[in-house]
Amino acid sequence: MTNFRFVRFGFVVISALMGLLLIEHPMIPVGWLRALVGAAAGALLVLLEAALHRIGRVSVRGFSAAVFGLLFGLIMAKLVSDAIGLLPLDVGTAGLIRVVLTWTFCYLGMAMALRGRDEFAVIIPYVRLARQDRGEEFYLIDTSAIIDGRLVDLCRTRFIEGRLVIPRFVLQELQTVADSTDPLKRSRGRRGLEVLNQLRELSTIDVRVHEEDLPHVAATDEKLVKLAQLLGTKIVTNDYNLNKVAQFQGVAVLNVNELAQALRPVVLPGETIEIRPIKEGKEAAQAVAYLDDGTMVVVENGRNLIGQRIRGVVTSVLQTSAGRMVFVRSEGQTTRQAHSSEHASDEKRGLLTGRG
Repeated sequence: MTNFRFVRFGFVVISALMGLLLIEHPMIPVGWLRALVGAAAGALLVLLEAALHRIGRVSVRGFSAAVFGLLFGLIMAKLVSDAIGLLPLDVGTAGLIRVVLTWTFCYLGMAMALRGRDEFAVIIPYVRLARQDRGEEFYLIDTSAIIDGRLVDLCRTRFIEGRLVIPRFVLQELQTVADSTDPLKRSRGRRGLEVLNQLRELSTIDVRVHEEDLPHVAATDEKLVKLAQLLGTKIVTNDYNLNKVAQFQGVAVLNVNELAQALRPVVLPGETIEIRPIKEGKEAAQAVAYLDDGTMVVVENGRNLIGQRIRGVVTSVLQTSAGRMVFVRSEGQTTRQAHSSEHASDEKRGLLTGRG
């Protein structure tokens, strides 16, 4: 912010010198008065720009953005001056207009470049470092996807290839979690750091740390969405809220949880599965088991089978907001019911024959 104040002050001083040297009007014969008019014009322009938008601090990347804005302002001033030069103006007036336009457009160009220095500084490095074939994809990784750990398996099996970009603010958030006083959070944070080291060891993945920050954006999720928009890439996350916010803003998201849900094996009514009931169900005589992928299995009349390894016949499958639920009946019970049905049919046929 101090650097930018210096730029503003310098612009006002130069405007005062311009007024002293260039303003030639019979109503302003005094030199200091001409300088005051020029300084007032420069200060007015500075106040107008500051009122439109609050400019943050100027760093090295801000200076490079300002140079880019200065060049853009010179080009615009040249174009506008040439257009005004077509008017029938005397040489002195045309020269004055040309100088004023040059300083005005240079200042506005620098101000706009400094305001958008994040976009300028973020995009340019990736233009320089990108591969020539443009076939390589890269992904922004969220803290939740790192802590989850399944990202390593996805990269190892080549479901995700290319470059993984870890923003610096994500690393800082992960380190904060690892240094937490809460044992559970500290364990999750350390696990995330171990996952990063495992990702670096994979030959199929190029892990990069993105150093640029977005100081005008406070929340980490908002920074990720903004950075993904600037880089034109996807976000890998497990966060449901981040998933929805990113999709609403047009950012593609790879949700590891959704992928796991999609890869769960599909069971159909009539199929046989092996399960081990481990606890009682909500309804009478029901028992609950789980498949290897975590799918809940409800065993009808299976309370007395808790702890045993059984084969169950799928009777129905229910899809809920929490996931998929499978209802089964023990294969032995199904066999007994079938025998009972056959026995009842035989008795019925016997009665019909006797009546005949």
